[in-house]
Amino acid sequence: MKMAKTKVREITIKESKGTFSFVKSKKDSKEDYDFSGLAALRNLLTNEKARMLCVIKNNKPESLYELAKILGRNFKAVLDDVKLLERFGFIDLIEEKHNNRIRHKPVISTTSVTIHINI
Repeated sequence: MKMAKTKVREITIKESKGTFSFVKSKKDSKEDYDFSGLAALRNLLTNEKARMLCVIKNNKPESLYELAKILGRNFKAVLDDVKLLERFGFIDLIEEKHNNRIRHKPVISTTSVTIHINI
């Protein structure tokens, strides 16, 4: 089984002409790291996503379906949240073959998040 690399995720927010915008780090390898405002950060850092990260870290679910069951949430809603967390490098999805099917195991890939706000 392939283990995800642990890393620190940095998000920089800068003020420009009276609005905040998010800046992608030059060394960051994740695509689509653009934000149009603070609403996106609020969407990323919700209590439900924090609960999801806690469950992934502590319960180590073997699949997204198992994660949804543990959380007691709709699979589609969990999938949407997982995609966002993966997109910003908080988790990785590890493909595993199980009973002739491919399943995606969520694993934590970030141990710390640093947010810089430039004014």
